[in-house]
Amino acid sequence: MASDLLQIGGVTGLTENSAGLDDNLSTGDLRRRYNFGDKVSELAIAQDPFFRLVSKVNKKPTDDPQFKFTERRPSYHKRYAYVMGHSRNGTPNYADAELYQHDANSAASAAGQTVKVYMVTDYKSSGNLSNVQGQTGSSKIDVGVAGTAPEFFLPGQIVKIPVTSTDQGGAALTSNATVGYHVIKVTAVAAKATLDSKEAVAVTGDIVKFETGKNELASFTGNNFSPGGTGGDEVVADRAIASQLEFMRSYVVGSAHAQGSTYPQTWQDNPFSTGNGLTQIWKTALSMDNTTRATVLKYEGNEFARLWREKLIEHKFDIETAMLFGSQYTDAAGVQYTQGALDYIVNYGNIFSWDTNKSSDDFLEDMSKFLDPRYNNANATVFFCSTDVYNWFHKLSGYFTANAKKTDLGSANSFAARGDMSMGEKKSAFGVDVTTVYTPYGVMNISRNVHLDGSAVKIMGINMAHCAYRPLVGNGINRDTAIYVGVQTLENSGIDKRIDLVQTEAGMEWQMPESHAVWTAQ
Repeated sequence: MASDLLQIGGVTGLTENSAGLDDNLSTGDLRRRYNFGDKVSELAIAQDPFFRLVSKVNKKPTDDPQFKFTERRPSYHKRYAYVMGHSRNGTPNYADAELYQHDANSAASAAGQTVKVYMVTDYKSSGNLSNVQGQTGSSKIDVGVAGTAPEFFLPGQIVKIPVTSTDQGGAALTSNATVGYHVIKVTAVAAKATLDSKEAVAVTGDIVKFETGKNELASFTGNNFSPGGTGGDEVVADRAIASQLEFMRSYVVGSAHAQGSTYPQTWQDNPFSTGNGLTQIWKTALSMDNTTRATVLKYEGNEFARLWREKLIEHKFDIETAMLFGSQYTDAAGVQYTQGALDYIVNYGNIFSWDTNKSSDDFLEDMSKFLDPRYNNANATVFFCSTDVYNWFHKLSGYFTANAKKTDLGSANSFAARGDMSMGEKKSAFGVDVTTVYTPYGVMNISRNVHLDGSAVKIMGINMAHCAYRPLVGNGINRDTAIYVGVQTLENSGIDKRIDLVQTEAGMEWQMPESHAVWTAQ
């Protein structure tokens, strides 16, 4: 037990006359409330690694049980859009994917000609909220829905418009082999408007570079506009890095202005969004009649002290469970429940699949989508794994070794291991064992979490910089974990027993869903 229950105030165990706080604080003092605070996280660390880490790494007290917070997302890398239509002889055209000249009834055919395209995108301008991997529910953002108009287009900008040699006929692109680009210089931008039931911006520009032989708009799919889908499916629910969506995006690639020209127009983004959370009250009681308290038993004489250790660990176990699997709501009786990692990620974050045939190559594909530096800081992410997945990662260490090969350096003892993924060292982070896995997309920090064993959840990738433990602290009252001694005693109730209480009021704050992921069994 000494390895699980760290020394607190010089005490390695809990006795009737010491609550494990320090030698001078007695559990028999019926008027004392012992604020246990961070100390509860030091019990049985291996059982509850997430609570241990988040309470140490990112603890932010709140003075309101219903707290709010602000998220900020940069926009510099999000100046992209899809062409949903174009102007043909001055009128909107949504039926033909071939790019026409704005003021003519003929296809664009050379540099210097003017075109007008109608642009839509798939992220909310307010807060720069984007789609994430695997979301198909209400949190997905459809192309062209309200609030997505790409208002960053300005005269003088250079825009690359993807084109192909063949009409895609309403189907999604499966390869970039036939994709080229027309490059236009923007001359005019109309105010956002609803066109063909989508929130769009009309962009007029002169062709600077014309891709000969490729004049079919790559992101234009006729009346059924559906990048990433088919038919009338207007959903873009997948931020697939370097995949088909990339082939269909038009990008702003800077600006170009004449010597001595005046200052350009500007635009202003809105990178901020707000979220909210709730605190939850956890209670764990210890009750024992005084006859039992006074009885010396075999093996461990003081039963009350033994149970104290167990109840503190049980209390922490309950907090960890809620932080992983709880759902945020207020019930009919007014009781508040805080949001757990799984509930948050499944509804808003990245979702990947896991099965018994998952290969390291398959997983590497997942990592390329999740650990995108535009959205996520790999080094701040801890991957909490079930035992079988934790073993899977460590078995890869042997796989990497087995796939080592001789180099051409001339030495018979010279080897080069696979360069895509490799196992690193095991280290301790605030008492939690963490093993590093090196990937081309950043370092994975993996930690076994037994709470995931036996569930459909195999991995939770949690960015520790974008979540926080929020204990309620205000008006001089600290509602973080505390021990209330003698809430019922013979002296204060006339009943020949004693009841002590462990209580915590705190909540979880979750931000930036694109920086969190879950792998679930299929």
